[in-house]
This record gives sequence, structure tokens and C-alpha cells, in this order.
Amino acid sequence: MATLNLTARPHTRPIDVVVRVLVVGLTLATAAIHASLGGLLFLVNAVAYATFAVAMVVPGPLARVRWLVRLALLGFTAATIGGWVLFGARFSLAYLDKGIELGLIAAIALEIWRLDGGPIGIVRQAQRLVARLVGWKVAEGRG
Repeated sequence: MATLNLTARPHTRPIDVVVRVLVVGLTLATAAIHASLGGLLFLVNAVAYATFAVAMVVPGPLARVRWLVRLALLGFTAATIGGWVLFGARFSLAYLDKGIELGLIAAIALEIWRLDGGPIGIVRQAQRLVARLVGWKVAEGRG
């Protein structure tokens, strides 16, 4: 009987630690910028980014689906940039924040590639998660 393993490769290599610190640092930086802007939308955005930063480092059951946290943070960051492109004000701090968010996207993509096996690994993990949720048995494999 195969068991389901939703954990990614152990990330004890120094480069993986550096990338994780970069992801969390950039996430907290953009959270701080959004928190400083005032208004409910910016506050909610700041809280969301801060929550993602915590989710990237908290141990326990959430660590088993860290790949899903990375994917959600990637999508949230892309949506934030898209919202700014469509509706955002054009001032210096906004451009700095978009640069931080683009760096964040690059760091998340690197972490996904290194720890999850890239897009194919993410798809495999998503398939295993869905199979687990519906009660199917899944064979072990890379990803």
C-alpha cells in the first residue's frame, strides 16, 4: 500500500534557506509599504502579505502544503501588480513596491523550481492532494 507524501524535498541547503529568507523578506517589505498607504484596501493587502509571510515559515501541518502557499502567494502578488496596472496611482513608492513584488515573483518561482520540481511538480502535488481529498490511493513518485 502506497502512502501519500505531500511534503516537498527538505530545504536544508544554504541556497534554499537564502531563497526562503528572500521570499519572506520581500513579502514583509511589500506588506509594510501597503500598510503605510492608509485605506481599507491597502490594509487588507498588507494583512494578506503578512499572513503569507508567516505561512511560509510556520512549522506543522501547513508545512506539508507549503507548495500551495507558494502558489497562492505567487497568484496574489501577480493580482496585486495587475490591480495596480489597471487602477493604481503612479508615484515613486508605488514603483518601488512593484519592483519588490516583481522580485518576489522571481524568488517564489525559484523556490517552486528548486523545492517543488517546477510547474510539473506542482501539478503532481495538486493531483495527489485532490486524490487524497477524495480518498484515492496514490503511488509514490517525485514531485
